[in-house]
Amino acid sequence: MNHSEFIELTITMATLNVHSGLGGPFAALVVKDGEIIGRGTNLVINDNDPTAHAEIMAIRHACQHLKSFQLKGCTIYCSSEPCPMCFGAIFWARPDAVFFAAHKKQASNVGFDDSFIYQQIELPASQRSIPFQHIPSENLNLPFEAWAGTNDKVKY
Repeated sequence: MNHSEFIELTITMATLNVHSGLGGPFAALVVKDGEIIGRGTNLVINDNDPTAHAEIMAIRHACQHLKSFQLKGCTIYCSSEPCPMCFGAIFWARPDAVFFAAHKKQASNVGFDDSFIYQQIELPASQRSIPFQHIPSENLNLPFEAWAGTNDKVKY
């Protein structure tokens, strides 16, 4: 399959997902060496899980297949441009490339508008619509010190 065929498959998966009632109009694939190793559709409604986005589900599936938390050598195909959460997950997974069909503006036009998240990120923590507040602690560095002192850690 080529890039267009993988994109068409994500569009078909996303459309079928809408008709199934399991979640929103989104789907994703992870491909390595021409083989689909991860599939995901939006399961937010079905799973009552706000993180069950198509890209996240496909990344989880592919990582389990590879027995690795990174997707080097892989390509991700998405029916729509990834949201901020999926964008972050994609960068943590480190695939070689991402291809998408619909732009985020098209998703926004039917109620999936992520612009408010980008705006919230830029605000000082205390001014966000969901306030974030720092609570000082003498021990706040203990987890980082433990990590720094571990010789057999796996860096990611």
